[in-house]
Amino acid sequence: MENKISEEVAEVLETVWTLQEKGIVTLDSVVSNAATTVSDELLGTLSREGLIEVEGSRSVRLLPKGLQMAEKIIRRHRLAERLICDVLGSHVEESEAAACEYEHLLAEGITNSICTLLGHPRYCPHNKPIPEGDCCRQARDELKPIVVSCNQLSVGETARVAYFSTHEHTRLLKLSALGISPGTSLKLIQKWPAYVVQCEETEIALESEVAQNIYVWQTPQE
Repeated sequence: MENKISEEVAEVLETVWTLQEKGIVTLDSVVSNAATTVSDELLGTLSREGLIEVEGSRSVRLLPKGLQMAEKIIRRHRLAERLICDVLGSHVEESEAAACEYEHLLAEGITNSICTLLGHPRYCPHNKPIPEGDCCRQARDELKPIVVSCNQLSVGETARVAYFSTHEHTRLLKLSALGISPGTSLKLIQKWPAYVVQCEETEIALESEVAQNIYVWQTPQE
């Protein structure tokens, strides 16, 4: 079980990680970018716990224990952003603040479940890499990911709709009106010259971009 750490410690570890990605990790940059007050007492706690190393008054780096913790925090945060954007339909600009709240609430098992639901995404909505989890490494050993976009299905393959990755409300309404909604089953009939899916007894033609926006759970093939 992952050790519980305070939100203040988590915020500093997350800040150092993101600054390391940019190649800028000074004590001043950590203080100015962290979403918490970085006091000498907090820095002392992080140092005593073997999470960070502060070299003089300039350089800050994550130690192996802190690096491991920060990776899990960043993973939760960026998966939360993907969930908020892709499934809940929020805009990228709105995802950051909400993800900050979610990252402190998600347990490891739930985090992996969300990752699997989203098809093990490699990047967050801001195009920053999402650290891999055990579920991602396990998925690479399987023949197919559990969740894929509709355009990745093979002709004749059936699947169940998981979610839509689009912010266009009119497109969501149109798909719903056509009978395509989360939980419904569909079958890919053709890919060219247009994507055609069968939903119950109705065949529906889809533009390529629309097919890419529909994410589905694949039905195991016998």
